[in-house]
Amino acid sequence: MQILKPENKRNSPLPLLAVGTFGLHVLTLLLLIFHGSMLQQLSRQLSPQSLVQLVDGRTITVDAQPNLERQPEAIRRFVGETMSLMLTWSQQQPPTQVWEITSQLVADNFKQKLKSEITNLNPDSQFENVSRGTENVLVIQKISQPKEISKGNWKVEMFANQLIFSGYDRLGKSVSFNKQILVRAIDEPATSLPNAPLPTHFAAYRLGEARLEIYNVCEIQDKNCSGNPNQALP
Repeated sequence: MQILKPENKRNSPLPLLAVGTFGLHVLTLLLLIFHGSMLQQLSRQLSPQSLVQLVDGRTITVDAQPNLERQPEAIRRFVGETMSLMLTWSQQQPPTQVWEITSQLVADNFKQKLKSEITNLNPDSQFENVSRGTENVLVIQKISQPKEISKGNWKVEMFANQLIFSGYDRLGKSVSFNKQILVRAIDEPATSLPNAPLPTHFAAYRLGEARLEIYNVCEIQDKNCSGNPNQALP
């Protein structure tokens, strides 16, 4: 009797197909994760950090779209603290050094004119060489609410006096500094910190976070105060 040998069963392709499909899914998942991370990096590059003003005038930086809006208190605080920093000096904190630092908060085309006004504020003082014991302090009585001139541009009125003390006159004298101050929003902070910053550098840098700059200063009674520095400070 002839014995029939059973036929050899061919290997099924289903396991190989399953393994191949699983590997393809893993590869696709890895590609999706990689593309997702790339899109997040691109989104961060296209959406730079922007400024947010808090109700009390403080400022913080967040990831958002840039804008020209500023809270009134942020504007008033910027003007008051900037002018106080700019017009307060002594032998230990000479005016030339203070001006070099704080002028970063002033528009480029207005810096020279404002410096001349500050230098001539007190003809008896020596801006380049402060005598020992001489101190100048700006005392602000009032800063008005900002008046919007145009989008991203405001005007405030500041009523202040610069008190000048010397080694022989400790009672000091007062020089009026009542001005209209025009400020505008800018896209990026104009201030930076050097390698060895002074306290004044840190103060100016903090003020620069408001992304504002002074672009004109006029006499308080000037009815034609505009954005043209050539019409300011007669």
